Amino acid sequence: MQDLNITLIQSDLAWEDKVRNLAIFTKHIRQAPETDIIVLPEMFNTGFSMNAAELAEAPDGETTQWMHEMAAAQNACVCGSLIIEEEEQYFNRLIWMYPDGHYEKYDKRHLFSIAGEDNVFTQGYERLLVEVKGWTICPMICYDLRFPVWSRFRNDYDVLLYIANWPERRVYAWQQLLIARAIENQCYVIGVNRIGADGNTVYHSGHSAVLDPMGERTWELAHERAVYTTTLSARHLEDIRTKLPFQNDRDMFSVND
Repeated sequence: MQDLNITLIQSDLAWEDKVRNLAIFTKHIRQAPETDIIVLPEMFNTGFSMNAAELAEAPDGETTQWMHEMAAAQNACVCGSLIIEEEEQYFNRLIWMYPDGHYEKYDKRHLFSIAGEDNVFTQGYERLLVEVKGWTICPMICYDLRFPVWSRFRNDYDVLLYIANWPERRVYAWQQLLIARAIENQCYVIGVNRIGADGNTVYHSGHSAVLDPMGERTWELAHERAVYTTTLSARHLEDIRTKLPFQNDRDMFSVND
């Protein structure tokens, strides 16, 4: 397993304006150094909108094609979520796009009922695991962070990755839960959040972050746009899991759908 370079893009989002958002992220991505993975926020092309009927795209629609263009141009995986319509259902779907144009998907498991997301979108039922340079990555979406059973380590990943539209008024929970997920699963945790106010005047402060397998925060930024690249150390992860094999004593269980 080689060291892994991941680029986090923290940005404000233009409310329900796909053209402007894709232009913003095109500029950000072109600023990125050589990297293996580029991570965008939740619903990066629209903001966290419940206006699915107007904003949804087909599985291979405009934004998915744009992600392929960006991945091919940067020779890196690109991931982020958007509103997808499939079989007369709407999904908050994370797309994991490879440079060659094939992609994998994860539909958000935990829908934010407080905002009515569960009344608009269909829940996902399967975790996604992707492989890059010998690393296994488990990507999830925003509210999933609050539910540790769903993300529980099963000897199956090295990095937990959360993309979000997490509001500033609950940012303390965001910060503490990222730490908890890293410590309890002995893995790297990456959190990529947006900044700025959305169309409902909800403000987001970012606080995108990188945490090591001991829960130590190695980078965090609030309120500012950023294109930040970090290198995850395979040796550091292996050393921690070897010297402190806590996972050998974990409880075994399964998730019932």
